[in-house]
Amino acid sequence: MSDRNIVVGLDVGTTKVAVCVGQISEGLIHILALTKAPNNGLRKGIVVDIEECVSSISGALEHAERTAGVPLDHAVVGIGGSHIVASGSKGVIAVSRPDGEINQSDIERVLEAARVIALPPNRGILHVIPRQYIVDGQDGIKDPTGMTGIRLEVETLAVGGSSTAIKNLTKCVFQAGLEIDSLVYGPLATARTLLNRKQRENGVALIDLGGGTTSLAVFEEDDLVHTTVLPIGSLHITNDLAIGLRVSLETAEKIKLQFGTAHKESVKETEKIDLNKLDPDEDQRIERKLVAEIIDARLKEIFTMIRDELRSIGKDGMLPAGVIFTGGGTLLDGLVDFAKEELHLPAQVGKPSLELSGMVDKLDHPVYASSIGLMLQGLEGNHSPQTHGTNRLALPSSMNGMVDKVKDAIKQFLP
Repeated sequence: MSDRNIVVGLDVGTTKVAVCVGQISEGLIHILALTKAPNNGLRKGIVVDIEECVSSISGALEHAERTAGVPLDHAVVGIGGSHIVASGSKGVIAVSRPDGEINQSDIERVLEAARVIALPPNRGILHVIPRQYIVDGQDGIKDPTGMTGIRLEVETLAVGGSSTAIKNLTKCVFQAGLEIDSLVYGPLATARTLLNRKQRENGVALIDLGGGTTSLAVFEEDDLVHTTVLPIGSLHITNDLAIGLRVSLETAEKIKLQFGTAHKESVKETEKIDLNKLDPDEDQRIERKLVAEIIDARLKEIFTMIRDELRSIGKDGMLPAGVIFTGGGTLLDGLVDFAKEELHLPAQVGKPSLELSGMVDKLDHPVYASSIGLMLQGLEGNHSPQTHGTNRLALPSSMNGMVDKVKDAIKQFLP
């Protein structure tokens, strides 16, 4: 087994650090390790305690090294958080060749031109994702390579974030002993794991309900058309329960996972929860209906924000492939039915549909979706002769590079 072909996907979240170690072996993606460790060094996706964050990354990494049986020294790292912003951008250039034929150099130059956009102070660009190219006024072009023209334009979605937040995260990763192959916006990585081409073409929303934040990524015609990160997540439900029930955060989390539900109407008035079974220091019995009402109030706030975002781009109730959920918050009972009612869209919890071997027993757990996607991003980079555009982080608008580079290893990317 060649260590240089091993790729690590590192997902540093508000509540956990997840690591996926993978390798292409005989045409299949072989999962060598899937590990996680709790993380208390982030708030809303932003590093607030470097020492704590480094410790969490090191813990997950050491477990992954023991499981994989090889040393790990570099990774594709996911980034998210409430500091992430996305905005449209355009680039325009004159085609360089005398005969007007557009080549890869022209594409790189026009994408570089699109990067020169006005950003707020202390902001850096992570990705410039091309949505369409325009050649001498002809729009709707996905790949202009080989076409002839004088003027080449590109319309992109630029994803950026706080330079300070990015530097602090990279510092934590370096101190944990890892070199960074690339930084990837989390939902783009997760989409590689959970969304197939048909869903992305018809219109789908990927919602990652994390601990401190909720990210939304909307795809249509195989392009990322909108993304945002909401500064609210499943930890806010835990906090609400702790305050409303006057219990510790640890007990509130247990109540949420064991007795919490988004089906408020299904809970009987007579149902009680004996807190002594969860915490020996507690002796009260509480109504499960109260728990459901507290959860319902916070969920409605989250889904109102999501619906407002969809309405802002004209996609409220207008996504045929519906909503795909991931993240630890999806473990809440009844979430999918709640989403169907609130968003008026089909909804389901995302599951990978990959041709995988190795440690596949944890694949369906939503906390690993992003780290698996980051690993896939790294494998594609290893098998790709060149990166797309001027930024190796930029993804092709079709997101189908895995078909050509890894062939049949990933079924979900087949047409």
